[in-house]
Amino acid sequence: MTNRDAGAPGDLRIAPSILSADFGSLGSAVEEVEPETDWLHVDIMDGHFVPNISIGPPVVTSLRSYSARFFDCHLMITEPSKYLDAFQRAGADGCTIHVEVGETARHLEKVRALGLRVGLAANPDTPFDAVAPFLSDIDMLLLMTVFPGFGGQTFIAEVMDKVKQARYEIDRRALDLDLEVDGGIDVTTAPTAVAAGANVLVAGSAIFASEDPLGAARTLRDVAFSTRR
Repeated sequence: MTNRDAGAPGDLRIAPSILSADFGSLGSAVEEVEPETDWLHVDIMDGHFVPNISIGPPVVTSLRSYSARFFDCHLMITEPSKYLDAFQRAGADGCTIHVEVGETARHLEKVRALGLRVGLAANPDTPFDAVAPFLSDIDMLLLMTVFPGFGGQTFIAEVMDKVKQARYEIDRRALDLDLEVDGGIDVTTAPTAVAAGANVLVAGSAIFASEDPLGAARTLRDVAFSTRR
């Protein structure tokens, strides 16, 4: 089991996505924003489930020497169970798999068996009903606010109806469950997502594409927290 703190379910968190960071200086980029962020969102793409390839377990291992943050690994891959052991050994703290790949119960069970925090993701066009049966089996629900595969995309506001639906169900059932959004999150869209019920905000280009990434992270945090008060 990890000893890195994920925080209490429902806590508002900022999770910078390294997909938008400079891979030539990834360690220093992560270190720079750490004071104003809570988790590190690590995008894993296989070129099959999504039309792009990113990183694998060796990079996660390398990043561990630069950050003590909770590593929120988002597995945008067709066969996640084949790689879960490797990511656990590399230093992942939580692994999120996509409901669209199928065999959801089997994948979630393996994530849990490895002592990792269990996440389930859904694409913008996947209905809430596809993930609803698994809410009691996970620690986090990730609702994508862009179609996964590339950073810098435009926030899909229509997903907020699904976020509201998820928040209602989480609260109705009194579940200790985080609700994460990923894609197009910035100082304009973050308040919308928080108001809809999201409590974990993944932001990539809004932080790492800024001339002042640390300042951008601080501003995003301030805006998000002021919305929630």
